[in-house]
Amino acid sequence: MKPLLVCLCLLAALTPGAYANTNDSLLTRLAATIHAAPQYDAARVKEIQQLTQALQSDHVTDTTIFSSYEKIYEAYKVFNYDSAYTYARRLIQLSRHIGGNNYTAAAKLKLSFILLSAGLYKETYDSLLALSRQPVPDALKGEYYTLWGRYYYDLAGYANDNYHSVNYDIEGSKYLDSALHYYIPGSFEAIYYNGLLNLKRGKTSEASHYLEQLMQQPGLTAHQLALTASTLSAIYQGKGDMDNAISLLIRATVADIESSTKETVAIFHLSELLYKKGDLKHAVMCIESAISNAEFYGARQRKVQASSILPLIEGARISGIEAQKNRLANYAILVTLLVVALVVLAFVVLRQVKKLQLAQQALKAANTLQQQANEQLGQANRQLALVNDELEDANKIKQEYIGYFFNMDSEFYGKLDKIKMTIEQKLHERKYEDIRFVLNKIDARKEKEELLLSFDKIFLKLFPDFVAEVNSLLRDDERIVLKDGELMSTDLRIFALMRMGVTDPEKIAQILEYSVKTIYSYKSRIKNKATMPGDVFEEKIMQVKSVSPRPVSSE
Repeated sequence: MKPLLVCLCLLAALTPGAYANTNDSLLTRLAATIHAAPQYDAARVKEIQQLTQALQSDHVTDTTIFSSYEKIYEAYKVFNYDSAYTYARRLIQLSRHIGGNNYTAAAKLKLSFILLSAGLYKETYDSLLALSRQPVPDALKGEYYTLWGRYYYDLAGYANDNYHSVNYDIEGSKYLDSALHYYIPGSFEAIYYNGLLNLKRGKTSEASHYLEQLMQQPGLTAHQLALTASTLSAIYQGKGDMDNAISLLIRATVADIESSTKETVAIFHLSELLYKKGDLKHAVMCIESAISNAEFYGARQRKVQASSILPLIEGARISGIEAQKNRLANYAILVTLLVVALVVLAFVVLRQVKKLQLAQQALKAANTLQQQANEQLGQANRQLALVNDELEDANKIKQEYIGYFFNMDSEFYGKLDKIKMTIEQKLHERKYEDIRFVLNKIDARKEKEELLLSFDKIFLKLFPDFVAEVNSLLRDDERIVLKDGELMSTDLRIFALMRMGVTDPEKIAQILEYSVKTIYSYKSRIKNKATMPGDVFEEKIMQVKSVSPRPVSSE
């Protein structure tokens, strides 16, 4: 029985623990949303087609065309760079024809936004610099200063060092501070950019106040929700609260997909955090979607971000596959060793059975000679009778446990064979995640409990009065009371093993998986409850009689 427990423990030790993700429901929603992304994109394309068809109507003026171009631009600006750029250029050309500083400034701001979104920093700077040489209407100054702020913040993120990035952030915060003077108090822009400005200046408590306030507001658009949740996640990440950071990034990513926003940073940060968390499956899903979005939109800086994250995720995934292959190889070796051990053990048992049969034949012959001997051999006859009783007792025990052993070995080999066939099939089908599920079903603790329960059943078949006889040796107030459904306690199992002939405390400790010190402690505690000295108590235990063995049950 001991090799069986050892093998099961080794199998359990080789089984990796599953990654516990606290955002399972959100990740499930994210996967479904990514799968449905083509439907959201189709709706956006249909909306743009309807706006384009409206341009074909008669009796339109330059100002109505300008308004229509603006609507088409707004539909494209976070969806596709090339198309948005085309309409931004058309707005600039049309504004020159219409005249008026308001139209020209509005068109150039839209062009600057698109250039910045695509990662064209030099072109963005040139566009904003050209715009600074002409008066910007007060109604557009909030947007104008915000673009300057975003430009420097993006440069800081792109540089990502301890020298240039610091100066870029300082410069960006100056422009954002100016922009806040032109936003209506209580508006989304005023609250959000107050939060962003405080975040950039290291005032995380104030930043969190503004952003949490926005998250509680009803009526946010999907894009506004994505922007707020993505920025707020940076605060939680700075605090080391990765679960909340991931949760917010998932919400931001879902909102981006539902609004067909292709120019987004949330999904990049999400893939990076999932990778650090060890969730490679969802990290790969996110980075692949992020790369697809960046290529569709034409965002150059996002492609650079992907090039730094993707190799790490792919490397970790490959390492995981290799580790899984190594574990499967270890399982195969372990199964092979177990089979060899079972064969050797069966051979040893068969040899012992033959020796036992020879001993029984010798005892029968000796009994026949004893009956014919004279009275002078009477004492010898009594001694031989005592030896015969002990051997018959041992024979009963061995017959019962040999049958039990072969029955258990047959069941266990069947389980191992089924596991091996299942693993080979999953390997052939490349369903590696299913292999982990199969292996996780192996419960070594349950096997051990079932093994001990089986030992109790077989032992009590041989010694049905064992519990009662042990209790008869104890003081009335110290007798052992078993729990409901319990056949034997640990105390009883120790003395049961001794009655079976296993008297070495180290052997008992190995079988019950306790320390030798614990075995001595259990024995001393029971002896102290006895009505007689400890050595006499052990002799009485060894004198407990067995009954004739019955057929072994497969329970």
